[in-house]
Amino acid sequence: MAERGRPKEPLVLSDEERLALERLASRRKSAQAMALRARIVLACATGVTNQAVAAELGVNPATVGKWRRQFVAERLDGLFDEPRPRVRRTVTDDKVEAVIVKTLEEKPRNATHWSTRSMAQAMGMSQTSISLIWRAFGLQPHRADSFKLSTDPLFVEKVKDLVGLYLDPPVRHEAPTDRVG
Repeated sequence: MAERGRPKEPLVLSDEERLALERLASRRKSAQAMALRARIVLACATGVTNQAVAAELGVNPATVGKWRRQFVAERLDGLFDEPRPRVRRTVTDDKVEAVIVKTLEEKPRNATHWSTRSMAQAMGMSQTSISLIWRAFGLQPHRADSFKLSTDPLFVEKVKDLVGLYLDPPVRHEAPTDRVG
């Protein structure tokens, strides 16, 4: 039966490559991803189809095709992870510092503490960015470490009334009971 699909470049291993791949595939300390790649290449070298290798190893046929191509193009070096391109940071250190200072030293209008939404709006940033900054620096503005003085304009009068009740409680007049004890 003829092989279906795109023709594949034959994968032929040197003795050194086969030995290195067998070591990678069987070593317990190897990263499991690297061990799987080595097993894929070893299976492909037997001449079976990518579909058969995928079925045998329980992986997607596209995965087999990827590592076969990588190995044919770059040999053993092709099996190692390439460094992934990093996404450029959009939040500068100055912006992070500004968020921290604002969180610790300022209070939002009409609220007792900052929320990620209110801080994000105030700073012109995303809520996720604020959350990540707060987590990185262990900031939890919703948890008060100390007593916060109320901003209620009638606070002093209310405290006086409350303290007055404690110092001079009203006399309780008990109603006579009909019970005989």
